[in-house]
Amino acid sequence: MVSRPHGGRLVNRVVRGPRLSHLLDEARELQQLEVSYERVIDILDIAFGVFSPLEGFLVQDDYESVLARMRLSNDIPWTIPVILDVDEEYTRRIKEGDEITLSYKGEPIAIMKIEDIYRWDRVVFCKKIFKTTDPNHPGVAKILKRSSVLIGGPLDLLSKPTHPLEHRILWPMETRVLFKEKKWRRIAAFQTRNVPHLGHEYVQKAALTFVDGLLIHPLLGWKKAGDYKDEVILEAYEVLIQNYYPKNSVVLAALLMNMNYAGPREAIHHAIVRKNFGATHIIIGRDHAGVGDYYKPYEAWELFREFPDIGITPLFIHEAFYCMKCKGMVTEKTCPHESKYRLKISGTKLRELIRSRQHPPEYFMRSEVASTILKYNNPFVEDTE
Repeated sequence: MVSRPHGGRLVNRVVRGPRLSHLLDEARELQQLEVSYERVIDILDIAFGVFSPLEGFLVQDDYESVLARMRLSNDIPWTIPVILDVDEEYTRRIKEGDEITLSYKGEPIAIMKIEDIYRWDRVVFCKKIFKTTDPNHPGVAKILKRSSVLIGGPLDLLSKPTHPLEHRILWPMETRVLFKEKKWRRIAAFQTRNVPHLGHEYVQKAALTFVDGLLIHPLLGWKKAGDYKDEVILEAYEVLIQNYYPKNSVVLAALLMNMNYAGPREAIHHAIVRKNFGATHIIIGRDHAGVGDYYKPYEAWELFREFPDIGITPLFIHEAFYCMKCKGMVTEKTCPHESKYRLKISGTKLRELIRSRQHPPEYFMRSEVASTILKYNNPFVEDTE
């Protein structure tokens, strides 16, 4: 049985039918707030139920509760605040109870009812969410640039910009229908922002041995410089699935959502999101949603113990490596041999090889996957703004 949505109901704030033309007319008369594409992604995730049970950007009570307790004010688990910031000057034009139009490139995207206007401490936010205030942390760097006031309240989606990979994106209502059509009752989700190497393949297939199907869910949205481009990740996975996975065992669907690099907190967030897509399990690896050395290996595993009521089962699978004695991919749970026989798959080394236009060794990556990546002159994100 696919999982129930977080909070019990899949949120749908997408306006359709006769009401849409009326609200579009109204939107042009309201106070406008131009938002970035990152905020557009948040708006879409709220409206299409990715962030269920949220119906809008967080009001102050929920924001403070998430920061302090990793739960909404009604005690539902929630670990990453979904917030909308505005500058001081804009607050002089609005008040609580107002409706405003959220616009992107001058076009109305949503109407939002302002229930709360409040200040936030960006340094405190970073300490709580990222466990660091180091501006070299990509999530911290983003937060410190945001404006000083937050507004919260529900929203209604009027339109959405077309994404260049639109045909790859599935929303929660769509994956739920798809899983029912496939008669999958147990679905393991795999979060990724990387191209697949043999370590990824190992943990995915380990999960696949005891569920009905696998949701491989690459993240589209803001990522830091040096991460792989969206289209590269998707094409690499297509090649892998076509050549090395049983037919009808995998759904490859893109997830339009921003990356935070918040480590353990974001691992919980990713689990909640995949629950909304219908997954019953989520694979949690060695450094889930981490960056640099800001979080301990397997620290996310420890945090899951604080959420027995999360409603999705984490699959804690150890990091895979190649053992020259076992002659295959293994983990420390399955391999008895000394470290001198273990060849670890380094993401940094993999990037170096690809940047120098070299094929990674066979114990790193399937040759078909490597060839697909190397077709691109530059498969990496450069400009993150």
